[in-house]
Amino acid sequence: MGKSSFILFFTHAFVFMVPGILARTIQDEGSVLGANSTRRGLHTACEATNKIDKCWRCKPNWAENRQLLADCALGFAKGTTGGKGGEIYEVTDPSDDDAVNPKPGTLRCGVTQNRPLWIIFKKDMTITLKHELVMTGDKTIDGRGACVQIANGAGITIMKVKNVIIHGIHIHHIKETPGGVIKDSETHSGPRAKSDGDGICIFGSSKIWIDHCTLDHGADGLIDVTMGGTDVTISNCIFNDHDKVMLLGVGNDLEKNMKVTVAYNKFGCGCVQRLPRCRCGFTHVVNNDYDKWQMYAIGGTDKPTILSQGNRFMAPDDKQYKQVTRRAEATEAEWKTWNWKSEHDILLNGAFFIPSGGNIQHPPEMLEVETKIPVETLTRCAGLLKCTPGQPC
Repeated sequence: MGKSSFILFFTHAFVFMVPGILARTIQDEGSVLGANSTRRGLHTACEATNKIDKCWRCKPNWAENRQLLADCALGFAKGTTGGKGGEIYEVTDPSDDDAVNPKPGTLRCGVTQNRPLWIIFKKDMTITLKHELVMTGDKTIDGRGACVQIANGAGITIMKVKNVIIHGIHIHHIKETPGGVIKDSETHSGPRAKSDGDGICIFGSSKIWIDHCTLDHGADGLIDVTMGGTDVTISNCIFNDHDKVMLLGVGNDLEKNMKVTVAYNKFGCGCVQRLPRCRCGFTHVVNNDYDKWQMYAIGGTDKPTILSQGNRFMAPDDKQYKQVTRRAEATEAEWKTWNWKSEHDILLNGAFFIPSGGNIQHPPEMLEVETKIPVETLTRCAGLLKCTPGQPC
């Protein structure tokens, strides 16, 4: 090939071939960016992963239709509607200066009114309760759309009432607080003893649903259900950094018919024991994720019935504490008659569950165990959700 022919060939290649190569390169890069963008979109897209969340999540108009949540309780609290049908009450003031005559706009003023209310929050706030917050029935505390913390003071008491939903709040560093005269309804205030430091105390109450809350660092229990409390569901919550996490029953005749569902929760970093601990009654522990408890996961006394289904138990590394279960204050001859069953559970890192008793009757309102979806997926969105009005939550 002569010099002039070579120059002509090179020029032709540069003019006609290189732009095509560049175009294909840019197109390919665009395809990769588009694929990454799509993957990012999939990663950040709202995804409801369990039966409760699929009832209400991922709808952009959730803020205009908050009370849809009231149709979504499952397990033994199914049918709990909280403040559905009532007015919206907006908490605008995080103070708690007067436990007898709380200011309008405070949380205490809302929860003590004698009518159904759906309680929401105007902005992010930390509420430090000087005395326990005693609620009336037919209430929903709905923290969606704000970062709401109840911290560094007293906790919440749900005492001898029905129909309460607590959703989307962070309860932490709850302390023992002094007794005194405290408002417990719109028309009554009465003396109360010193509080124990429970995050949420459900005392003699029924149809109570605790959902998508985060709880940690309390003086006593994070959630206690006692003195005849029943028809309770605790779902989609995260529990961290606490010793005696959840007590169900104190062992008296009032609690023989207690029924509690513990579902889709994450028991995570720093949880020691009582995940839960059950006395009497029937506890359904279903599709929860347990990550290295420090003493035991599920315990009991006084002949409770415990059905553990579809949970993921990751045992701690310490060989002393591989056992999921703990029976207290009973000889083996006694606890062998207690009905404790494990079905479809995943036992990891040497975890083991010791069953006992006979067959367990399945009440019709019991939440159906999910066996086809991994527990890590079912509990992926446990705890507080970041919800922005106008966007899927």
